[in-house]
Amino acid sequence: MVYNVVITASAMKKLETYVHYTMYVLKNKEAAKMIRDDAKETKKVLSYMASINPICEHYVLKQYGYRKQFFLKHKFIMIYRIDGSNAIVEGMYHELQDYESLFISNIRL
Repeated sequence: MVYNVVITASAMKKLETYVHYTMYVLKNKEAAKMIRDDAKETKKVLSYMASINPICEHYVLKQYGYRKQFFLKHKFIMIYRIDGSNAIVEGMYHELQDYESLFISNIRL
């Protein structure tokens, strides 16, 4: 099944924060573009693999059926849930962050 990948405004804002940091703080425009391109490619892959990724092990995320998709080339992760034919990305984080706790504190369950 092919899923329609929907990226919420809050997830897009997180991605743009990482891109902005890379571009203006680290002063690496090429790396910022590569992160954005990787996000687009990962979104495409997610459209085919959304149901294959296992449900998160964290008990709160598991309860609501959240899954994670690692970026293809960078150390970022998308947290999403499946709703019918949609894969709804609700969070994007760096892998080194405590992304599960951050995600739980940022959403209203």
